[in-house]
Amino acid sequence: MKKLQVDRGAIKFVLAGALDDEVSAETPVAIMAEGKQHALAIGFTKMSAKDIRAVNKGIGVGNMHYLNDGLWKMERLD
Repeated sequence: MKKLQVDRGAIKFVLAGALDDEVSAETPVAIMAEGKQHALAIGFTKMSAKDIRAVNKGIGVGNMHYLNDGLWKMERLD
């Protein structure tokens, strides 16, 4: 899975990040926070990384799962 990394200042809003130019639209990605081991969100790109930079507005990644959502809080299944 591709990883997109956001800086510490953007963790709350997931506004800025490092985009791999080879990421195309509809690619599953893990959104990583600087200095953290685990992803803060998992989603699918809505457009390519190049288009995200060029358009610079709208939804770049559709989040499917994020830190502290219902799936995160679900009890562990053994």
